[in-house]
Amino acid sequence: MSDQEETPGNRLRKELPEELPATPAEETETPASEPGLTGRQRLVNGLWPPRVTRAQLIVAVLLFGLGFGLAIQVASNSDSDSALRGARQEDLVRILDELDDRTQRLQDEKQGLEKQRDELENSSDQAEEARKQTVEKERQLGILAGTVAAQGPGITMTIDDTKGTVEADLLLDAIQELRAAGAEAIQVNGVRVVAGTFLSDSDKSVSVDGNKITAPFRFKVIGNPQDLEPALNIPGGVVQTLEKEQATVTVERSDKIIVDALRAAKRPDYARSSSR
Repeated sequence: MSDQEETPGNRLRKELPEELPATPAEETETPASEPGLTGRQRLVNGLWPPRVTRAQLIVAVLLFGLGFGLAIQVASNSDSDSALRGARQEDLVRILDELDDRTQRLQDEKQGLEKQRDELENSSDQAEEARKQTVEKERQLGILAGTVAAQGPGITMTIDDTKGTVEADLLLDAIQELRAAGAEAIQVNGVRVVAGTFLSDSDKSVSVDGNKITAPFRFKVIGNPQDLEPALNIPGGVVQTLEKEQATVTVERSDKIIVDALRAAKRPDYARSSSR
C-alpha cells in the first residue's frame, strides 16, 4: 500500500483541523501573584487601605458615642459611690437608719392626710371642719413662709470660722442638707431662711437675702434631731467639709428650739388665686 493511498484513518485526519481554537478559559490568563510576597503580606495588602462606606462610618460614629456615654455614666456612678464604699460599718448603719426614719416620716404624713380626708368625708359639720383645717394650713404655711414664729425640737449648729475660709456656698450646702433631712424652720444669725432665700459672698462676710452675717454662724433648726444631726455628720458631708476648711463645727440637740426671726408677707404683684 502506497503512502498516497487513502485509508479511513487518513481521511479522518484530513478532515480534522490541525489545531483546535483556544477556548476562552485558555485565552484568559490568571493574574500572577506578586512575586516574593508571603500569605500574610498578601492578606494585609487585601485589607489595607480599608474600603469604608458612608453607612459603616455612621455606624462607627454612633457606636463610639454610645461607648463614650456609657464610660462617663460608669465614672459618675463610681464617683458618687466612692464616699459610701470607704465608710465604716457603723456609718452605713446610721445612714440606713436615717433612710428608715425618713420613710417612716413620709408614711406618717400620708396617714395624716388620709385621716383629714376621712374627717372631711364623714364629719356632720363639714364646713366647720374645713374651717379648722384652713386655719391649721394657714399656720403651717406661715411657718414655711417665715411670717410666723415657730418652736419645737431640733438642733443648734455653730460654725466658728477663725480663718475666714467659710464662704456662702458652704453655708448653702448646710441649708440644703438640713432641708433634705426634714428641717421645717431654719434661722441663721437672726435671718429667717425661706424657700426663696439666696446667699452670696460680700467682702469678708456672707450675705443672706441682702443681710450681712459674720462668723460665728449660728443655725437654729426645728425638726427631728435624730434625722438632722446624722445628716450633717455623714462621711463627706457638711461637718467634714467645713472641718477641711479649718472651721470648728458643734452640733447640739434640744427639745425646744425657738425660731423667732420673721419675714414680711409680700403681696404678689400679678399672681391671683384661681379658685372661685
